[in-house]
Amino acid sequence: MATSTLDRPIKAPVFRHVSWARRVRNHLATGLVWLAFGIALIPLAWVLIMVVAKGLGAVVRADWWQKSLKGVLPEELAGGVYHAIYGTIVQSLVATIIAVPLGIMAAVYLVEYGRGLLAKTTTFMVDILAGVPSIVAALFVFALWIATFGFPQSALAVSLALVLLMLPVVIRSTEEMLKLVPDELREASYALGIPKWKTIVRIVVPTALPGMISGILLSIARVMGETAPVLVLVGYSKSINLDISDGNMASLPLLIYQELANPEAAGRERVWGAALTLIFIIAMLYLAAAVLNRLLTRNR
Repeated sequence: MATSTLDRPIKAPVFRHVSWARRVRNHLATGLVWLAFGIALIPLAWVLIMVVAKGLGAVVRADWWQKSLKGVLPEELAGGVYHAIYGTIVQSLVATIIAVPLGIMAAVYLVEYGRGLLAKTTTFMVDILAGVPSIVAALFVFALWIATFGFPQSALAVSLALVLLMLPVVIRSTEEMLKLVPDELREASYALGIPKWKTIVRIVVPTALPGMISGILLSIARVMGETAPVLVLVGYSKSINLDISDGNMASLPLLIYQELANPEAAGRERVWGAALTLIFIIAMLYLAAAVLNRLLTRNR
């Protein structure tokens, strides 16, 4: 029985020959990409090597993590940055507690409900807020919180300025993660008669949660190293202050700024040690974001 031409399997074409010019262009483009990557990596590696070389001597001391600089003279190679680490973590934590719920709710509104003029205005304001320098945010909080309302300079004022810097990052990262949730999941939930708000809470947000957590942790890492808010909104203290609403409180960026005026060798050691400590804390946050993202993705 003869086989029809239409019944014969169609073989995919095999391209065995690639022109010499195309191979050259491919290798050239690959080489340029690797060259650009290497050039971009040089200053990063240089900074890391320098900070580690000059700050490791301070960081390896046990006192560095357990004591403050209370009662330590400028020329003494003693004390630690326990008080500054506490201030950095507390200020960032308070900002996170305020910014994360607001950012998530704003992102949910823009993705799930946002229509018309209000949504366009919200998106426009978020874009503007993303480009606001940290010194402008600090001056705004100073003018409103301290000069107008009469509250004292404190770590809480710093946290309010950090909220303004965190909000656009949280909103944008959460918004992009929510947009990646397939519409089929929403439609299947609506078909079962589940209300929209419960669909968002039970299906949309849990599905986007790994990416949202990564974005939140990266936003925290971004604001930890901000210097302008702590320079404008709080004074430096050599000892730990547990009251975030009143009094001076140290942080790692503020300690670095203060010790830059110390001409002694101990001052230089504290500057590089505090810089290395800040890099270490931020690196741990980035690592935590990557690990959490992988764990939550793997469990789905």
